[in-house]
Amino acid sequence: MPENDNAFQAALSLILSLDPVLLGIVTLSLQVSLSAVLVGALIGLPLGAALALWHFPGRGLAVTLLNAFMGLPPVVAGLMIYLLLSRAGPLGSLGLLFTPTAMIIAQTLLVLPIIAALTRDHIGALWEEYREQLHSLRIGRVRAMPGLLWDARFALMTVILAGFGRASAEVGAVLIVGGNIDGVTRVMTTAIALETSKGNLALALGLGLVLLGLVALVNGTAYVIGERARRRLG
Repeated sequence: MPENDNAFQAALSLILSLDPVLLGIVTLSLQVSLSAVLVGALIGLPLGAALALWHFPGRGLAVTLLNAFMGLPPVVAGLMIYLLLSRAGPLGSLGLLFTPTAMIIAQTLLVLPIIAALTRDHIGALWEEYREQLHSLRIGRVRAMPGLLWDARFALMTVILAGFGRASAEVGAVLIVGGNIDGVTRVMTTAIALETSKGNLALALGLGLVLLGLVALVNGTAYVIGERARRRLG
């Protein structure tokens, strides 16, 4: 117990003193996860809305694959991106493997299906609610899409936050494509695993506390946004 107390005190000291090593790992983690969520949202929001509004051959298969990819194991996502970016892969000449860019791609692959699938659900429900009114105003699906996305903005914010939670807590994919290189691709989750195995409990615990704080902040923000949306609809 005294050893654990000392590690906890040392972890708090690292956080409060803004230890450069800890700060560098946290900063890279946020850059990678936020970039992945941004890319995932830019693709996933219109993709999900399109799947909700248009019916076309193969739509059922696309929706099924999208839902299946929501549960894609991170290590499988990492392996797919590794094969794509390795020297023998089709994009190996770009030299992206073991870089933050590769980590962003891997996290985007995990985040995008979540954002797209949940967007489809929300936009589909709004389309069913407003379809007759929009038809009476002669507003087609293309013109209706931006308005429906805006109307669902509070719900979609919680969707994006869920994507960020998935990205920031992920370890398998980024470890495969990033390599956990000190000062280059080491993020919070991979650093926690490494430092714990090395016995450096202070840094591992400090990073764990920061990650826990981020998760709590995301969940709290999602709750506030959800309550605001419910009061607005009520």
